Amino acid sequence: MAGRIRQADIDEVKARTNIADVVGERVALKSAGVGSMKGLCPFHDERSPSFHVRPQVGYYHCFGCGESGDVYSFLRAMDHVSFTEAVERLAGRIGYTLHYEDGGATPETSGRSRLYAANAAAAEFYRLRLADPEAETARRFLGERGFDAGAAAHFGVGYAPKGWSALTDHLLAQKFTREEITQAGLVSQGQRGVYDRFRGRLVWPIRDVTGQVIGFGARKLYDDDSGPKYLNTPETPIYRKAQVLYGLDLAKRDMARGEVRRVVVVEGYTDVMACHLAGLTTAVATCGTAFGAEHMKIVRRIIGDEQSAEVVFTFDPDAAGQKAAVRAFAETRTLNAQSFVAVGPEGLDPCDLRLQRGDAAVAGLMHAKVPMFEFVIDQRIKGLDLSSVEGRLAGLNAAAPLLADIRDEPLRRRYEHVLARRLGEDLGDVHREVERARRRSAAPDSAPASAPRDGKPVADPVQDPPALRVTIASLPRDRDTALERDALMAFLQYGHRLDTDIVDRALSLQFRHPALDAVRAAVQSAGDRGRPGWAADAVGSVREPFRSLAAELLTAAFPARDEVHAIASGNDLARRVLVRSLEREKTELLGAIQRVPAESEEGRALRIRLRDLDRDRQRLLEVE
Repeated sequence: MAGRIRQADIDEVKARTNIADVVGERVALKSAGVGSMKGLCPFHDERSPSFHVRPQVGYYHCFGCGESGDVYSFLRAMDHVSFTEAVERLAGRIGYTLHYEDGGATPETSGRSRLYAANAAAAEFYRLRLADPEAETARRFLGERGFDAGAAAHFGVGYAPKGWSALTDHLLAQKFTREEITQAGLVSQGQRGVYDRFRGRLVWPIRDVTGQVIGFGARKLYDDDSGPKYLNTPETPIYRKAQVLYGLDLAKRDMARGEVRRVVVVEGYTDVMACHLAGLTTAVATCGTAFGAEHMKIVRRIIGDEQSAEVVFTFDPDAAGQKAAVRAFAETRTLNAQSFVAVGPEGLDPCDLRLQRGDAAVAGLMHAKVPMFEFVIDQRIKGLDLSSVEGRLAGLNAAAPLLADIRDEPLRRRYEHVLARRLGEDLGDVHREVERARRRSAAPDSAPASAPRDGKPVADPVQDPPALRVTIASLPRDRDTALERDALMAFLQYGHRLDTDIVDRALSLQFRHPALDAVRAAVQSAGDRGRPGWAADAVGSVREPFRSLAAELLTAAFPARDEVHAIASGNDLARRVLVRSLEREKTELLGAIQRVPAESEEGRALRIRLRDLDRDRQRLLEVE
């Protein structure tokens, strides 16, 4: 068995990988200053971006929860893989061949890589079986819904043969074990052993945001199939239906770009296919479960949490669709992004709409969308006799709490107008009832500690830094501390581009703030600042409780117009640190000179040193 991966390969893979690309598959990143990007933290729920990524140094840090690290630690935390698997995954991503040291320790693995591999092999098996004569019914099913062979190939659609062990036999021949196949959810357990979970069905591979196959959704094709119409992979170490959105791997890029960042949430696999083929390339669907909080977190990280972003749901106009809308509303009501509902004409879902009226009709759903609040309000007052005082009062009592949860005050006031028109009530009466509902939700005995109050979110306890944690924000606001802080930011972020001699001299001087001096000592000990990953290693070597501060200094936005000015500023900060030290020493020398005879040997030595200090200081100032 191969030993551990050669360290040179580990360093090379990290150096060749842009951490922003890896993080950007899960988090919508935007510029946060020179060389810095930021987005919503994937490690805790937040409404304002505090997660910073600095691609040039290959490091990330969340100023809210304190999580930080390099691209390997990001993959390990997000995908729960071992270090070895993280390296192997990134190496495969860039096409780099790894070398293993013979006789080294057996590499640490989590087993998850084998589950990914088993699912990938199963997806390929199903894809190839779609061309078999037995799959004629599956191909006809696709064709009747407007999907040709090209569409099937684009989405990786396949066919599971009718036999009890076709996939099992294939995977065993591929050297997967029965335990691995079972753990991946590809087989079911019966009295006589395991058998293929999907048999005689049309199969869609379900991929995570990075494009790796983690499970499958399968549709019944034959009348003698006694199973459910749709059957999904069960919960596995890599498949959690509450955290999966079908089509996200294809939609994520378009979701995070363009003038309007938008995600379209539909109800099924064929609806996702129809939307993408019709030009709505940001369509996704849940997998066997209702749209919930975990789905909302995934969406928010990719499209951001800005009012210009949109989440559009396509629900059937029947009772089930109305209930689904209300559930979805519960997850989106605290979202800054705008949420809408789009109902197809005559209640047609996107797949049937495309089949009957063409691609343009599917794309037109975005023109027919209505705000989620209006849709849900209409569901709340539906069936009430609004011609009676009692009916209007019941409608107001039912709808006011919905409006009370809207955080944006101008938007809330506009919806008060909408509700007043719907009910035929006076706007002032509606406003007073909404305000009463807001006060009730803000009452200490009726709201959890983290619930929004008075339109503002209460501090999330996850984000509150521990008492011992030192942060940039907690540093004193004096000139000396500011100089040391900015100098260390420059050294960590641009140390490989700064004047080596002057930075080395600055790092040799003790800093006045103890936390910043701890960071300085680690940076000084880091060695070669031209080595890829040196800054991340320096941060990792900072003693606690100051390591989080070092991570902030490495990832915070450096105050400069561009990289050229950042480098110039970094060199200037190093010189200012030196000048400060020289001026402090000069003050001490002047005091000493007053205490010794001018013509003594000690006095002459002090004056020579004072002259040298002035020359050194002048040289530093002339460079400025």
